[in-house]
Amino acid sequence: MTLFASTIALSAFLLFLVQPIIAKQILPWFGGSAAVWTTCMVFFQLVLLAGYFYSDLLIRRASARRQAIIHTTLLAVSLALLPIIPGEAFKPTAATDPVGRILLLLTVTIGLPYLMLSTTGPLVQAWFARRYQSGQVYRLYALSNVASMLALIAYPPLIEPLTSGRVQSWGWSAGYAVFAMLAVAAAWTAAREAAGGGSGFVVPAGTAAPAGEAARGETTAAGMTPDGAAPAEAAAGAPTWKEQGLWLALSALGSVMLLAVTTHITQNVASIPFLWVLPLALYLITFILCFDGQGWYKRRWYVPLAGLMALLMLAALSWRPQIDTAASLYGVERGVLALSQAVPLYAIGLFVACMFCHGELVARKPAPGHLTRFYLMVSLGGAVGGLLVGVVAPAVYSWYWEFPLALLLITLLALFLSKGATAVFGAVCFCVALIGYVDYNRYIREDGIDISRNFYGTLRVKATAPDTDESARWRLLHGVITHGEQYRNARFRNLPTTYYGESSGIGRSLLALRAQDPARAQRVGLIGLGVGTLAAYGKAGDQYRVYELNPQVVALARTHFTYLSQSPAAIETLLGDARLVMEKEAGQKLDVLAIDAFSSDSIPVHLITREAITLYRRHMNEDGAIVFHISNRYLDLNGVVRQLADSIGWKAVRVVDDPPESSHLYRSDWVVITRNERLLQTLRTEAGAEEVPAVAGRRIWTDDYNNLFEVLK
Repeated sequence: MTLFASTIALSAFLLFLVQPIIAKQILPWFGGSAAVWTTCMVFFQLVLLAGYFYSDLLIRRASARRQAIIHTTLLAVSLALLPIIPGEAFKPTAATDPVGRILLLLTVTIGLPYLMLSTTGPLVQAWFARRYQSGQVYRLYALSNVASMLALIAYPPLIEPLTSGRVQSWGWSAGYAVFAMLAVAAAWTAAREAAGGGSGFVVPAGTAAPAGEAARGETTAAGMTPDGAAPAEAAAGAPTWKEQGLWLALSALGSVMLLAVTTHITQNVASIPFLWVLPLALYLITFILCFDGQGWYKRRWYVPLAGLMALLMLAALSWRPQIDTAASLYGVERGVLALSQAVPLYAIGLFVACMFCHGELVARKPAPGHLTRFYLMVSLGGAVGGLLVGVVAPAVYSWYWEFPLALLLITLLALFLSKGATAVFGAVCFCVALIGYVDYNRYIREDGIDISRNFYGTLRVKATAPDTDESARWRLLHGVITHGEQYRNARFRNLPTTYYGESSGIGRSLLALRAQDPARAQRVGLIGLGVGTLAAYGKAGDQYRVYELNPQVVALARTHFTYLSQSPAAIETLLGDARLVMEKEAGQKLDVLAIDAFSSDSIPVHLITREAITLYRRHMNEDGAIVFHISNRYLDLNGVVRQLADSIGWKAVRVVDDPPESSHLYRSDWVVITRNERLLQTLRTEAGAEEVPAVAGRRIWTDDYNNLFEVLK
């Protein structure tokens, strides 16, 4: 029993620990987008499905000895693929949809080891049921979820900040080698028990239990009454297709809720990696509680709660922001719930919804003889949900419609499971949710001139006022963050707005360097296009090189805004991740390089590391300036940039622009790195720039190490 429990616990710990480890390693290669995590989740669910299918097939079709032989062989082959370090050949070479490349990379790097880990739960539980013939076999499923949750909880505060990515990969690989030995021992122990006439057996799918076994209840699982108050004996007959379809639907809805909530809070609330782990941990907790068998799920409470929380989340989605953006909020739409409000709401809502889905799932679990089929359908549902959110929705929808649709389905399912007085409440919830969905749809579209979605998120072009209003502007938003706007009035059309005014750090740097040599044409590099506002500073003869990851940003900037088309400067747009593109280029001798990728809360960390600043330095003139835009709601990046400046022997000064709220400018924070003393003096005198203070006790960020916890505001 100890061997089986240890094997399951270690496999589950490694199964979920590898997810943030590998996702963080490949995140820089694909622009630091939060969608990398969603794509990884789709891969993990698909491989988990393959693992459960393999387990179901192996248990039903192979003898105990053959099971041990096949499983041992695959484990040995998987060891040859260690350590789990992604190959450089998988770095993207063009600005194409990266989903296929990410899935291929993960398959080659961790595919077989992850598959073997995913088979452990159902296989070992089946072997356990053969040996002990106990309904308590489902406790092992709860144990695996506890170990999974421990891995997720440990990663952000302990493993990530204290170890580098390479150390994490080697440490995980060592743990996997230990797991492989335990799994082999468990397989052959189960084979010997079967050969020696162990105390029990597994009822193959599609057969009935012997009368004596059924009478003793040894081949039945502890079921649950509708209110979850007490267990009831479940029949050992094979589950019907209708029952299996219901398992799949409940599992899929839980998976959709997990990924939809994760996508929403990382794209529209705060795209910080800590929030990757929170929804998944809550999702696992619901599995632990529901499969524990202690009556944690009570239908009479969770059905109305699920409907109520769905309504509250829909209401939060439909919250009406004011049209104008407050400068003090760094370009965040007004009316959007604050992090302290939104995360608890969506976290509690996800927990209740998943308790509802998984509680109903467990209430319908079969006898242990059919547990591999049960797990197969649960895994299939998880994979279907993942594909719907991670692959289908971005291709079909122009906005995150899967989230409000999932909430609508929750209220509909709650209505069908309601009885008596709760049925009236369920009907009210569904009707209100339907109205809320229609209202949210109208709100998103009513002032949207253009809405588009791809791997990198959603983009909206909005009108801030009627065309007749002199202050009317077009605004580009990525999620809820403004990425630039332009006056529609021809008199103000070339005026730099938002974060890029003449009083901003980048505006002052461009103007001060031009004043040092007015006759000299400027060479300017921009990492992050937005709507192309900085092109307004261009003069005839100037050359601007724009590095933009998202092709849709370029398309919208050229379709709805005129900064690029009306600039006298020669502008070249290069699609792809800036680091990867610049690594292949010869030195550009830039006068200014503006790194404008940190104004939202999802920061591409690979653009602010020691390797990155070394690359930028190679492309600069000796008297040029590297200017970081670090306006951010939750992260203080000043110290990080100061360490980068120190690493190349340049100085770092901070320029804060805090215009009045009535201004067309937003509050902005810029850090200018340069060795040009004349520029530094101008910034100190005219902008009140101050040297960024040194930080003590911190490691410089590298491609292999960074710690977002230490820079939280």
